[in-house]
Amino acid sequence: MWLLYGVQPKGARHSMTPGRCKGKVHQAEHLGIAGRRVLVSRKWSNKTLDDHRAERTAFVRQLLEQAGIQPTHGPNDGPYLWERPAPADPDVPPRPVLLLHAIAERQRWKAEYTAAQLATSDSPPDNRSATRDQAA
Repeated sequence: MWLLYGVQPKGARHSMTPGRCKGKVHQAEHLGIAGRRVLVSRKWSNKTLDDHRAERTAFVRQLLEQAGIQPTHGPNDGPYLWERPAPADPDVPPRPVLLLHAIAERQRWKAEYTAAQLATSDSPPDNRSATRDQAA
């Protein structure tokens, strides 16, 4: 490999042969596609990252609708025009405020998703204690 890029490793000896490393990670039978050790999902699912994202979004929206929660619209759900604000734009709140709004929104989304999961799953039994019968 080092001859391909014109780089000579430190401590190169006459006994070293380019492309013949004894390390297990460099053996062909231990490599995945294009040198990866783990297959990328695009190789076996024929889906792009946008396809995966759309599938996850549809699943979450379906779960929320089953639970009776109206899903909030995200930034990709509408005719929005994105542009960078000017540094002196008075309509843009300070960065810490924007971050706190983003954190609050994520917490709300997580709470809605958890509530939808609990609402659509089987309700847990009332008696969850393993020691309640032993205490009597």
